[in-house]
This record gives sequence, C-alpha cells and structure tokens, in this order.
Amino acid sequence: MRLSRIAIGLVALAAPAAALPGQSVPPAIYTDPAPDPKHPARMEVLHIPSGGVEINGVAYVPAGAGPHPVVVICHGLPGNEKNLDLAQALRRAGWTVVTFNYRGSWGSPGHYGFGNDLADADAVLAYLRTPASVAALGSDTKRMVLIGHSLGGWVTLMTAAHDRGLIGAAAISPANIGLIGKLPRDAVIKRLEGAGLETLATDAAKEADEAIAKSDAYDFAGAAPGLKGLPLLLLTSDDGLQPPTVALMDAIRKSGGDRVREVHVATDHSWSDARIRLESEIIRWLDTLPK
Repeated sequence: MRLSRIAIGLVALAAPAAALPGQSVPPAIYTDPAPDPKHPARMEVLHIPSGGVEINGVAYVPAGAGPHPVVVICHGLPGNEKNLDLAQALRRAGWTVVTFNYRGSWGSPGHYGFGNDLADADAVLAYLRTPASVAALGSDTKRMVLIGHSLGGWVTLMTAAHDRGLIGAAAISPANIGLIGKLPRDAVIKRLEGAGLETLATDAAKEADEAIAKSDAYDFAGAAPGLKGLPLLLLTSDDGLQPPTVALMDAIRKSGGDRVREVHVATDHSWSDARIRLESEIIRWLDTLPK
C-alpha cells in the first residue's frame, strides 16, 4: 500500500500543470530539451549600441546548431517583472530570447525617457540583424518576434507598426502612454510615482511632462494602420487597461487587419497567478507563425 502511494505521488509530480479546458500545456513549459554537447544551450551577455551608449542585454540561446528564431522581450515601467520565466520557456521551445534594459534603467547607462525606450527597441532589433550578431548567436533574423509587457507592450506595438522585418508581435497587458499623458499633470505624476521609479535615471515629473507633451504621438491607437498586416497577440488582464487594447484591436480590424487576436485572463497586471497560462498562450501562438 505504501509503495502504491509513493508511486502515485511520483506520477503526480511528473505530470504537467493542469491544462486549460480543451487545451494541453506545451511540453516546453515543463520539459527540458535533450542536451546537445556540440551546441549546448547558453547565455550571452550583450552590449547594444543605442543613443551614444551601450545598453545591457542578455541572450538566452537554445540548444542546437541553429539558426534559431528570435524573440525580443521589452520590460515594463520600471521592469520589476522581467518575464524571465517566459524567456526560459521560449528558449526550451527553440527560440533565442533577448532581454534588455532601456537607457537609464537597471544599470544601463544614459538617461531614461519614453522616446528613448522606443529608440532602444529599434536599436536592439538593428543590432540583432548585424552579421556579427547573427554569427555569434546563430539567429534566424527572418523569423523575429517582439513581445512586451505593460510599458513594454506599448513599446512593442509602436515599434511593430513600422518595423517590417518582424513576423509577429505580442503585447501583455499593454499600457497606453499616450492616454496616460492626456490625464491632468498631477494625476500622471501620481501614477508614475506609484509604479516605483527607483531603478530609473529619471523622475516622475520629467516623465509626466514628456508623456503630456507627446500624448497624441504616444497613443498606440495611431499604430493600427501599421499593424494591420502583422500577426498580433493581445493579452489583457483585470488591470483596467483592457479597453484601449480592445479599441486598438477593433481599429486594426476596421482597417482591414484580420490577424489580430485578444486573450483576456482574470489575473493581475503582472499575471502573478497565471504564469503557466501566459507562457502557454504565447508558445501556442508562436507555433502558428510562418516557418
């Protein structure tokens, strides 16, 4: 009897996380890939030129000779949740995953700013497409995807609207900086202070002034025409940010886009109790993109 109970317990421990109704959890969520002694999985520290400085980045390279498709993850404001569990899961699924810190954030030199965030994302994509980077990482730059969370979702949407080299983009609980900039200045400052800016080389008043001055340009609703031909995954949560994201989806569809999908999950802004769901949704969506 005792051995039977032990055996049942071991089976339970080995089983994957509970699946969603009608769906299975992708094996990359819970299974390590077979080792490849000649081409092992590894991490590479990156120093990426942007705005006259070199920002910090890390590449999570999967096992195998490659070339590997690439996902770039853009963190939020300030970026306490960097989605590194997602990065590891995507690497297990065969993607090279690059994370980076914007200028003036988390040890990257320079001064932080919303406009600099956008320029940094462009710089990261340009860097990864250089022959030297392709050779070092074994990347397939014809299969690049941008994913961002919160402010990083805004960066992703704004960047994907003009970067024609991406095969898809995903925004996790995206924050619309343009709409935030349309609030009264005191309200914008309070909201930014509430995010906690201790790790950024800036202050709430400076960022509020930038958001207010460029509120129209920073409204991701204006990105709809540039996104209409791109496979797009919009992941929303119970954080109050869903309505602008749904409005963007509707605008994309009205402009002729038919490759946008929204998934709403009843969780918080950081997806604190839905990490397996988040990783599963993204991996399944990545599997639908062009090979």
